[in-house]
Amino acid sequence: MGTLSATVQTFDLGLLVIRVVVGLVMAAHGTQKLFGWFGGYGLRPTGDFFAQLGFQPGTLFAAAAGTSETLGGLLFALGFLGPVGPALIISVMIVAAVTVHWEHGLFNSNNGYELPLIYLIVALGVALTGFGRYSLDAQLGIAARLPLSITSVVLGLGIVGALGNLALRRRPALAAQQ
Repeated sequence: MGTLSATVQTFDLGLLVIRVVVGLVMAAHGTQKLFGWFGGYGLRPTGDFFAQLGFQPGTLFAAAAGTSETLGGLLFALGFLGPVGPALIISVMIVAAVTVHWEHGLFNSNNGYELPLIYLIVALGVALTGFGRYSLDAQLGIAARLPLSITSVVLGLGIVGALGNLALRRRPALAAQQ
């Protein structure tokens, strides 16, 4: 086995580790919203929080976020359907960063947007790199047929979805917050 072969194999193993860990943690985060698993609050309380953020009806937006996180995370972990999973992760992380974390600055220690940014960049990087040979896409022959133009369109749709979600937000009036 030459150096290049070892590098390619290591690259594919590295992608597998990144995909599985990041994808499963993202999926678990979604199930916190949807089902209250892993110490989460479940759909109704999460919906109440979303309503306080200006997303009406809150339960519908919470269900959409939880489903995007769960489905996006599982697709990402499995390396299935190319950029669809990463686009879902990117979309929900843009909304989270803007609505919950932005005003607190960058660092997570202050509830900043550091963690959503990391999820977003990892999803984007893996979407552009590809899932590697240890993925369902590679095993099914999907990966070899997916041009960058399709990946770009799907990722763009994820960003448009986030912007659309943010456009539907009705921020609570300042008087109501005090």
